[in-house]
Amino acid sequence: MCIDLLKIDYNYAERRIIDFIKEYVDQNNVNGFVIGLSGGIDSTLTIYLLDKAVENERIFALILPTDFTPREDVNDAIHIAENLGIKYEIINISKIFLSYSKSIPYFDERDRVSNGNLYARIRMNILYYTANKMKYLVAGTGDKSELLIGYFTKYGDGGCDILPIGDLYKTQVRELAKHLGVPEKIVFKPSSPHLWPGQNAEKELKISYSEIDLILYCFFDKRMSIKEIINATNISEDKIRLVLERVYKTSHKRHLPPIPRIGQRTIGVDINLPLNYKVDFLSM
Repeated sequence: MCIDLLKIDYNYAERRIIDFIKEYVDQNNVNGFVIGLSGGIDSTLTIYLLDKAVENERIFALILPTDFTPREDVNDAIHIAENLGIKYEIINISKIFLSYSKSIPYFDERDRVSNGNLYARIRMNILYYTANKMKYLVAGTGDKSELLIGYFTKYGDGGCDILPIGDLYKTQVRELAKHLGVPEKIVFKPSSPHLWPGQNAEKELKISYSEIDLILYCFFDKRMSIKEIINATNISEDKIRLVLERVYKTSHKRHLPPIPRIGQRTIGVDINLPLNYKVDFLSM
């Protein structure tokens, strides 16, 4: 594999993301950000970048473990928040999950995926409740790899207002984190959403992130064919197809729900206003 294909200018990436956050804050009168801090690489890098873009008193971290979240991850999240001087709150969400399980007549404790997604959506509810109360926005922590292959929960960790690292592949996330001085134990920690005990991202996906990133980069950024990707990376066709199938099967996660056209102009088709769109309707 030619992992060098993924190399970028990390000084530029740092400046670009920080400027992006600052511009978004200024253009939209943002008071601050709430972020879910897991102790993993994505949320850690995101909070480092937020801390460089806005004052740390305008950032609030929520650490939302379950009974099966590794204690090491919770400790890492606490250490990161305290090291940056960022206020945080720890809320164990297992009791909330239990209340759902007792309230839903057809709850199935064996349905690992549905239950795992429920944990993610509980976290999203708490993040948005807190953001509403503080008049803040929710900073998402998804990276380009996870967004493209759909490795996130729809309306769970996918629910957010801004995605600072959304154009960085996982490999690049780790490199930028090293560049910013994130502790090595977090930089090299195996990725896991921890939606069920013992979950490991690469084992679940049946492919390494280094391979996923090369496939996605070659296909989307360089617009290579499958044969060209094989020649450039020496990755098998089966793995390439596995990744690309995930991309297309999860495309619904990256779009608004489809709307049948009835009127002359339809949201998501003809009506696509920029986020900071401002107009004086009274003058029209």
